[in-house]
Amino acid sequence: MTLEPYLTFNGRCEEALQFYVRQLDAEVTALMRFADAPEHGAGCAPGPQPAPDKIMHACLRIGDATLMASDGMADGPPRFEGFALTLAVEDEASARRRFEALGDGGQILMPLAPTFFAHQFGMVADRFGVSWMVIIPRDA
Repeated sequence: MTLEPYLTFNGRCEEALQFYVRQLDAEVTALMRFADAPEHGAGCAPGPQPAPDKIMHACLRIGDATLMASDGMADGPPRFEGFALTLAVEDEASARRRFEALGDGGQILMPLAPTFFAHQFGMVADRFGVSWMVIIPRDA
């Protein structure tokens, strides 16, 4: 069994995918636009559909993990509340690089620093409002 987060960027999915590819060395492994859906939106939610160029579904590979994403209905600003994505890295250089990359245009919530539970730990909200925790676990 796997657990794969699915983020809805409400119209900013393509921008988010490009950001993660650039900042995290991620890879887009699948991408379907609303224009790719069969006539009458078979398999889509009923009602008006977002613009045809918006992303209906995408998969993004970050390290060994898959993150799925969409523009959703593109009907307002994205809201990411009540969760954070965690990047566990092996060394301080990688932690610093990832933390700073995610913070580009975002907000540092807790600076990257040693803690009692990790060699390094920090929290940042990226430019889309997604909260990330970067950690070098004690067992790394």
